[in-house]
Amino acid sequence: MRPEQTTSRIRAELAYARAAREHGKVGRARVSARRAAGWAVGAFLSRRGEPPYRGAFELLGWLEREGPEQLRPPAARLRQQVTKDHRLPHDEDPLEDAELIVHTLLGLMNTTQ
Repeated sequence: MRPEQTTSRIRAELAYARAAREHGKVGRARVSARRAAGWAVGAFLSRRGEPPYRGAFELLGWLEREGPEQLRPPAARLRQQVTKDHRLPHDEDPLEDAELIVHTLLGLMNTTQ
């Protein structure tokens, strides 16, 4: 996939995540945020000549272990499981975490468009 296609796909997924949250579908929003962040990690690694595709969860695991220090906590949070009562074990916003990862790795300035 060409870089501009990846960028468009990531932006669309983040927009979908925002729309899902606005409609009360917080789980769907979190999944979409995680997917967009995973695609950004995949694109980043692809630029470095790493193997192309792995799933978002695995890509975020790489970021959590080996990525830039400031992105490790957001990557870890996006990988966390919800509790038995369907809550996140932290207060941070998954969409903000995903947007930070996307912006930092790909330099996407206007992810909210």
